[in-house]
Amino acid sequence: MLKALKFANWSMLIISVMLLAVSLYGLTQSLRPAQFDEEDLRFGAQDIQLSLEEYREAIKRKENESPLAYSERLAKVIAQGTAHIHWTTFEPEEFNQLVPIWENWILFFMGKFSGIPEYERYHFADPHRSIERGIGICGEVSMVMEQLLEREGIPAEIISFKGHVIVAAQPEDKQLLFDPDFGVTLPFSLEELAPNIDAANAIYLNAGYTQKDAEFFANSYTGRYTVWDGAHHFITKKFYFERFAYVAKWVLPLLGIVVFLMVQRLVRSKSKGYVENHSG
Repeated sequence: MLKALKFANWSMLIISVMLLAVSLYGLTQSLRPAQFDEEDLRFGAQDIQLSLEEYREAIKRKENESPLAYSERLAKVIAQGTAHIHWTTFEPEEFNQLVPIWENWILFFMGKFSGIPEYERYHFADPHRSIERGIGICGEVSMVMEQLLEREGIPAEIISFKGHVIVAAQPEDKQLLFDPDFGVTLPFSLEELAPNIDAANAIYLNAGYTQKDAEFFANSYTGRYTVWDGAHHFITKKFYFERFAYVAKWVLPLLGIVVFLMVQRLVRSKSKGYVENHSG
């Protein structure tokens, strides 16, 4: 029994130290993939126009920048700073869609073994991790924009249509719609969008997108939609589990080391008592 306890205790220590070492190594790594090739991106040469450093600087609100000007600029910045990869085409490890083990071993194991698709190709709830990784589709970039606007005191919500997700915000007196995936501002409220679908399509076409894109938006924006009160409402379970995972990746290995020391003390005490009882 004592041997089994010693084996289990030492095993726990080894695993705890390994997990802690992996997380410490992760502090030296970046989530940003090494490179993006033009053929891997939805918009080709027009895709991802900002470096990580430029992206991080550009999301900051400028001095005396109005809420409306910031909101309009932010939608463009997020589109320009995001690599629009074909989300299901590549192996999950190629662009860190599967969270690397050194970034968060809990999310990594969830992606590898849970069988839950959302963890196999992960969308970060934290906007700054999403920005660092530099890839995303409409839902993820909408969560980025909504949270950045809210932090500047600009009320915002996430709106999901069939096949697309955008942001509704009220930078001034009127609600406006923003598509940070495509970098456009739609000067309509949700109620005004469907009746003005031709004008909305013209905005996408004038921004350089195709007639096929415009037809897709026409189908999406004239259908039903759901309003989400921020990222915490949009992906509630993942939002809070991600926060837990980034605390637990440090706490659990440290707890394992503490438990090891406590068990070692107990084992030594029992061993000493055994020796004393049999030496007499």
